[in-house]
Amino acid sequence: MRWVFWGALAIWLLTVAPALAVLPDEVLPDPAMEARARAISHELRCMVCQNQSIDDSSADLARDLRVLVRDRLKAGDSDEQVIDYVVSRYGELVLLKPRRRLS
Repeated sequence: MRWVFWGALAIWLLTVAPALAVLPDEVLPDPAMEARARAISHELRCMVCQNQSIDDSSADLARDLRVLVRDRLKAGDSDEQVIDYVVSRYGELVLLKPRRRLS
């Protein structure tokens, strides 16, 4: 019976726990815009955690970046404009999948 508990806990931690990084006060009321924010947040690296997206990280900087992404979307920026803005401030390292450059 213990293995059922630990298995269920492990599944919960792997599926639900990362979603807890985004706090309720960050969520946008418009579901479509929130989906865009979450998609962008999955592409951006937490500069504190390094191996997590800002969507999955509970670091203060990740929270600040999630709020920044949502603010830029509310201001009317496209997804690409939001990403370009964050990259202009933090460099290409902020992208989990850096852009290819033609040399």
